[in-house]
Parts: sequence; C-alpha cells; structure tokens
Amino acid sequence: MQFPEYRARRVRKTENLRRMVRETRLSVDNLIYPMFVQEGEKITDEIGAMPGQFRYSVDRLREPVKRMVDLGVPGVILFGIPDKKDPLAQEAVKADGVVPRAVKTIKDLAPELTVITDVCVCEYTSHGHCGVVRDNQVDNDPSLELLGEMALAHANAGADVVAPSDMMDGRVGFIRETLDEAEHDTVAIMAYSAKYASAYYGPFREAADSAPQFGDRRGYQMDPPNAREALREVALDIEEGADIVMVKPALAYLDVIRQVRDEFDYPLAAYNVSGEYAMIKAAAERGWIDGERVMMETLTAIVRAGADMILTYHALEAARILAGG
Repeated sequence: MQFPEYRARRVRKTENLRRMVRETRLSVDNLIYPMFVQEGEKITDEIGAMPGQFRYSVDRLREPVKRMVDLGVPGVILFGIPDKKDPLAQEAVKADGVVPRAVKTIKDLAPELTVITDVCVCEYTSHGHCGVVRDNQVDNDPSLELLGEMALAHANAGADVVAPSDMMDGRVGFIRETLDEAEHDTVAIMAYSAKYASAYYGPFREAADSAPQFGDRRGYQMDPPNAREALREVALDIEEGADIVMVKPALAYLDVIRQVRDEFDYPLAAYNVSGEYAMIKAAAERGWIDGERVMMETLTAIVRAGADMILTYHALEAARILAGG
C-alpha cells in the first residue's frame, strides 16, 4: 500500500464519499443538556460567562423543555440554585426543593425526556464545599448521608438518573443502598467517576454561585496529572453499583476517556464543561474561529475518544445543526 498505488485522497473527493467512509458519527442521541434551575418566579437570566445559557425559575422551564423535545435531545441534567445556603445544605434534601419541583415540572411537560439530577451540595452550602465541613476539612463519611438524602429527594420526585459529582469515597454504594431500600431500584446512577480538580470549571461557579469560600477542592477531586488513578476510581464506582461512569472535563482529558473506554465495557459519559464552552463562544464572538465548526469538531472528538454520551451546553445548538437546521 505505497504511493502511487494507494491514494488516501480518493475517498475524500466528495462530501458523499466522506460521509460513506466516516468512522465516527456524532448524533443527537449522544447529547445531554445541562440546565440551571433556581428559586423564584419569572426568571430567565443569561449567565455572563456562558453566552446563550440561562438560569431558569421552575415556572420558565416550558420553553427550553419544548426546544429539547423538538430537537430530539434525549436527556437533561439539572443543577439547583437555592435561595438560601447553610453549612449543612438543608435546602438540598427538601422534598419541595428547587430541583425536585423542576423534575416534576419537566416530567409533566415531557414524560419521555430522561431527567438526570446532579447530586452535590456545593451550590447549597454556605462554605461552597461538596460535603460536610469539620475543622476546615470536608469530612467524607458524614457527607454520604447528606448525599443519600439528596439523591432520594430527587428520586422521589421522579428523576430517572441521579449523578453524584461530589467525589466522596463510597458515595455510589451509599446512594445505591439508599435508593434500593426506598424501592427506587430502577433509578440509575451516573457517577462522576473521574472528576478532576480543573480550572475549566470557572464559568460554572459563576452560574451556580458555588465557589468555595476557603481553600479549594483538590483534596477530593482528582489531580489533573493522574490517569491510572482514574481507572481505579471507575472500577470502584462500578463495583459500588454505578450504571454509567463519567470523565470530567472532556477536552483536556480525551486520553483518559480513551483509557476508560478501552478498560471498561460500561456506558461512558464525558462532560464538555463550562470553560470549554466559554472558550469557543468567546473566540467565535471575536471572529477568531468558526464557532459552529469548532463546536461540532469538539463534540465529534469526544465521541471519537470513546464517550457514549456528552453533557454539553452546546446540546441544543448542535442538535439543530445535526437536524439540518
């Protein structure tokens, strides 16, 4: 297979030929749309660092839900923003909290939509950390009870999937046991298994008002240089009962996505996080890149690396393009 007998360009000649030999196919079925829901009424607030993304009050969910359904996006993941915070995140576990109410509303509007809920208390704690704080340290085991209560409140409201993102050790097993004891054995767990302590989360912390008030999260989120550790984390979550595992962020960790894909025959999600989204939007606004092409190339790369599903703020825009709109 040496030149001139083999000419690789032959099958790149036309768009139809390129389509026919394409190895990776991005589909709307790969997409999950993250949404921020907050307490209050008649709220549709654009997030400054994330153009095109909004914080919605529950009464304003009809329009974005309709867009998702019309575009064929199969799933949404919800992040809650309460109206008050405290050290023990009491708003996170309330049956009538903002996320349980949003779950019920979305299920009324679009029963077929898969509703996933983020299970982490950083948006609900006054200190901004992802668990119970004692002596300025996040205390792992007491945090599990809090996360279990939060997951149960979401499941009781009708969530199809709960997604613990806190990175506490043992939380998947604790949540699985909590749900099963409450006869929610059909509620799936999407585990943020390899969640790195990343600088790419900056815009999210503005959106969710969840920045730590002291220290940082490097004591419980993964160290960015580590890849083999990610495989151990994924293995532990699978052993504890995870149904779907995740790598977060996506772009700077494509190698980790590939390694997890090669090692485990489990549904694999990747989170195309807020900083990745914001960089594309900012560069496109300045005319430095073709925003739509870079977006689609980015999402395709995540699937090519091995992800089955992508949590992405680009979901609605990408779905429109995939539909030919």
